[in-house]
Amino acid sequence: MNTGNIAFILICSGMVFLMTPALAFFYGGLERRKNILNTMMMVICTMGLASVLWVALGYTLSFSGTGSFIGNLDKVFFNHVSMTEGEGIPEGLFAAFQMMFALITTAIITGSVVGRMRFSAIFLFIGFWLVLVYFPMAHMVWGGGFLDAIGSIDFAGGNVVHISSGISGLVLAIVVGKRREFHQTEYRPHNIPFVVLGAGLLWFGWFGFNAGSALAADGLAIHALMTTNTAAASAMLSWMLIEKIVLGKPTIVGACTGAVVGLVAITPGAGFVSLWSSFIIGALVSPFCYFFISVIKHRLGLDDALDAFGCHGVGGIFGGLMTGIFADPAVGGRSGLLYGGVDLFLAQAESIVFTILFAGILSFVIITLIKWVMPIRVSQQEEAVGMDRIEHDETAYPTFMGLDS
Repeated sequence: MNTGNIAFILICSGMVFLMTPALAFFYGGLERRKNILNTMMMVICTMGLASVLWVALGYTLSFSGTGSFIGNLDKVFFNHVSMTEGEGIPEGLFAAFQMMFALITTAIITGSVVGRMRFSAIFLFIGFWLVLVYFPMAHMVWGGGFLDAIGSIDFAGGNVVHISSGISGLVLAIVVGKRREFHQTEYRPHNIPFVVLGAGLLWFGWFGFNAGSALAADGLAIHALMTTNTAAASAMLSWMLIEKIVLGKPTIVGACTGAVVGLVAITPGAGFVSLWSSFIIGALVSPFCYFFISVIKHRLGLDDALDAFGCHGVGGIFGGLMTGIFADPAVGGRSGLLYGGVDLFLAQAESIVFTILFAGILSFVIITLIKWVMPIRVSQQEEAVGMDRIEHDETAYPTFMGLDS
């Protein structure tokens, strides 16, 4: 075993773990004051639920067996998973690193339904979604399954993490329904410093997310780190420019959002595309996401509250297609459309369509079944009071509630 690689992936695992509480701050700051704790709780609960399910079933269903769509139960509860032996790094460390991806993926979904979905319903949905959607997706892409067999590539989670969570969040938002004041109120972030804190920690954690996916402390990891940072920076500047043109001035929330969509877009190709192309990917993803969030979403009447689909779904789709165009054989050994790789581009498109249909249909089935057995959203009166008091009997700011001096 290479102790340097082991130390590197241990650190990257911690960095990816940090992304989930970072997302809690990012989402919490964007949401209204009366809903911040519920918003953060939806995110934080995934750290417990996804961790337990990953150890029990997730790893074995994702990374064992040779099935096209799902693994087997040979490694249930990490049975036969060595903590000292493996290819490059111990298998147990690889399993731990991959566990962190399951945490952040489920957390992303919750941003679509904050402010109105019952905590018990989203908790139940996440549990079933992990087993029926995430674990099969991880196997199909990274475990030698169907999407790997057709020749598609996904370095760190364009399909597995971002498209699957984004489309699932959109389905949830549609089924749960709009917030009661959706057409009358302009929702504004209640704590922008929290947004900045969350975005900054997400950016930091993303280095572990993408560079760690090289699974070694080598040149590919360094390359992935550089493409990740470059795409995020380029997308941030692009979003600021768009706001300057459209609104007359850039906003810090916009700058943070731009950085996040840049990180999303580079995720599938961080270890496959050249550094110069990461400039282009970052610069171009912002206009696509901005247009969807500010125009298309409202025209379609979609209440994707914190734009989980607008950022992760649209950004992931864009990034997957760009990987099919810009993949450089000198970097990751695969040729994109720019280098004559028509087959790769078609495989990327096929895998994206499959992911949208697979995650979207199963998410609809899961939430519909849950809706049959329990209410999935609070009443309008409870929504007016706020999710923090109704769902958790807590408040983040006692002074505002007359509970503190």
